[in-house]
Amino acid sequence: MSNVKFYQPEHQVPLEMHKVRVVQKLTLLPVEERLRAIQDAGNNTFLLQNKDIYMDMLTDSGVNGMTDLQVAAMMQADDSYAGSETFNRVKAAVKEVFGTDNVLPAHQGRACENILAEAYVKPGMVTIMNFHFTTTKAHITRLGGEVIEVVNKKGLLPQSDDPFKGDFDLDLLRATIEQYGPEKVAFVRIEAGTNLIGGQPVSLENMLAVADICHDYGVRSVLDASLLQDNVYFMKTREAQCKFMTTKEIYHLLAAKCDIVYFSARKLGFSRGGIITSVNPKFTNEMMEYVPLYEGFLTYGGMEVRSMEAMAQGLYESLDMEYINQGPEFIAYLVKELDDYGVPVIKPAGGLGAHLNCSEFVPKMPHNKYPAAAVGAALYIAGGIRGMERGTVSEQREPDGTERYAELELQRLAVPRRVFTLSQIKYCADRVKWVWDNRNIIGGLKWTYEPSVLRFFFGRMKEIGHWQEDLATKFREDFGDSL
Repeated sequence: MSNVKFYQPEHQVPLEMHKVRVVQKLTLLPVEERLRAIQDAGNNTFLLQNKDIYMDMLTDSGVNGMTDLQVAAMMQADDSYAGSETFNRVKAAVKEVFGTDNVLPAHQGRACENILAEAYVKPGMVTIMNFHFTTTKAHITRLGGEVIEVVNKKGLLPQSDDPFKGDFDLDLLRATIEQYGPEKVAFVRIEAGTNLIGGQPVSLENMLAVADICHDYGVRSVLDASLLQDNVYFMKTREAQCKFMTTKEIYHLLAAKCDIVYFSARKLGFSRGGIITSVNPKFTNEMMEYVPLYEGFLTYGGMEVRSMEAMAQGLYESLDMEYINQGPEFIAYLVKELDDYGVPVIKPAGGLGAHLNCSEFVPKMPHNKYPAAAVGAALYIAGGIRGMERGTVSEQREPDGTERYAELELQRLAVPRRVFTLSQIKYCADRVKWVWDNRNIIGGLKWTYEPSVLRFFFGRMKEIGHWQEDLATKFREDFGDSL
């Protein structure tokens, strides 16, 4: 990984080791039109139209910039239904990166989760993980399973200097397996890093210990490697034992220790699709029948073959620290800018993006007025910036209909890789600072349409009172005729 120091220290910024050769035009609407757009979208940033967005920081899933070699690879795709050379190239890439021979394709990460759940989750069983992800939990609970989180308590501290806040509480993991009995544990899932608590990484030491505990109890260990390349960056820069390991050595060691590895290629490798893989064919054989049932034949799994070629090339590139480092370093830069402004943000900087701590942003707003969603609506009004609610709206209600309050009320500002310039990152920080300075205007939200499952995708809310109009008026007073 390159270490480039600037001669003038005040100019020190993250320096990309790539150049941009294709551009896409953006639009920044006037504040009055942004107000109308967010209200028409039911205050749900998922329902905003891309034409109305200046900075799309909703996610880093499937929206990253591909390399020239990925685009070129798409031209050699073999669309044979069976016996495809494209699938052979994907298998070769998985073998190179993870050291595994047994590969099942699926159309994306949540499809892999569906297959895992169908194969192993039965009513009354539990799935243990450091922290849940929305779609993962939904697949497990719909089959009558329960998700139990055993993240170390340090992971729920909004600000600390701990480098691996996604670690498992190993004692709690053992106690939970013993409480339910190994036969009742569908699997233990390691999310590296943890999406809903700020993209915080898990140490190599902790992941290996989790795998060892699973093996001791005869419980399946599953690694969600979707965010692994960010996690590997943090291992290499924060964990002493990883400093002199190659990225490939880390990938191979994890795949050798965990029973099953799966990932979304929308994140790992910056393409499309999903993969389940294992050193042991026993596990892929147990899941194989679900691929043609839910996805497609075993050589494409519902993926479009050109995307598979881009996946293969992207997997090779996920071993290159010059590609891995750009996202975490841009995110760290944004987090530092916000922290210097006094904005409450999750620290240390993790993967995925910067995460605003909305419980401190609007501290008097209760969970059932949805502070993270309200801050997200305010930020769109202020800057045409689309983030993602990662708080109580992203939870699902308990079976009795009561609201399950999130451990952390976060507004995630994802940083898609190789997409934004540093001036755009600084614009984002500037607009967040303005919202922070005018946070007393922000009010709550209430449901007008609430789906029973994954409500954060397509539910609708409205403002309580007229605070959004007041915020737009204050913006116009402060910025004049500026967009």
